[in-house]
Amino acid sequence: MKKTLKIWSSLILFLFLFPVFIQFLPDSESANTPKLINEPVIVYASNVFEGKKQEAETVEKKALLYFTHNHEAYKPVTKEKNGKISVSHQSENIAKFGEKLKTQLAFNEIQTDILPIDNMAELNRRGMTFNQAYKSIRPYVEEKIKEVDYDLIIDMHRDSVGADKTTAVYQGEKYAKVAFVVGMEHPNHKHNRALTQQIKDEMEKLVPGITRSIIPKGGAGVDGKYNQDLHPSIVLIELGGIGNSEAELNRTVSVIASAIATILSNDNSSD
Repeated sequence: MKKTLKIWSSLILFLFLFPVFIQFLPDSESANTPKLINEPVIVYASNVFEGKKQEAETVEKKALLYFTHNHEAYKPVTKEKNGKISVSHQSENIAKFGEKLKTQLAFNEIQTDILPIDNMAELNRRGMTFNQAYKSIRPYVEEKIKEVDYDLIIDMHRDSVGADKTTAVYQGEKYAKVAFVVGMEHPNHKHNRALTQQIKDEMEKLVPGITRSIIPKGGAGVDGKYNQDLHPSIVLIELGGIGNSEAELNRTVSVIASAIATILSNDNSSD
């Protein structure tokens, strides 16, 4: 009995003194581990800031398309669609190829708006003549460019000359030639002319012979401004002529989009 009591007493004493002894034993893990200090952690996040900087520098380019003479059509296109040859059509017209240009520009990451104005219907509604088409569409263009800061604005047309003057052949493929018109009767026409020349030059790099000339217009019997006085980046493009086919026009639309994308991209890199 006494022996048993002695054993239990020794055990209780050991358990009581164990915490005291343990603090004098060496701690191998703590000896090799630095003491933690509650200090703020500084994370070097230059890559985050660089990403934000790159994002800020990548400004999306914006273009506007509109059609002063929106019913201008192509004989081969109207004949193929409904069997009738016409140079004016309510649906198979220049605006259709504007939609295709919008798609091509979107592929090149250029946000493009189309002015939703049927200007020929607007002329009839307001009792205006065909010669007043630029006057009729002007307030709509003016309002739109006040709302949005566009990098490029295109008034798309179809020329009235025949296919012999508006068709180019390059590497076995036919293209609709493009002509340009610059109104000379406003103070800033040089800016419009300079941008027009850039587009023409870039298109020629892609497909030699695809453009015709830049036609300066001024004096009696012509509009003289073509609403280009509203913005220095308004360009008037004559896409092909009355005799160009849909395939020829489509090829040229792709070239126009590619040329514009290159110009606007270079403009962005120089900012």
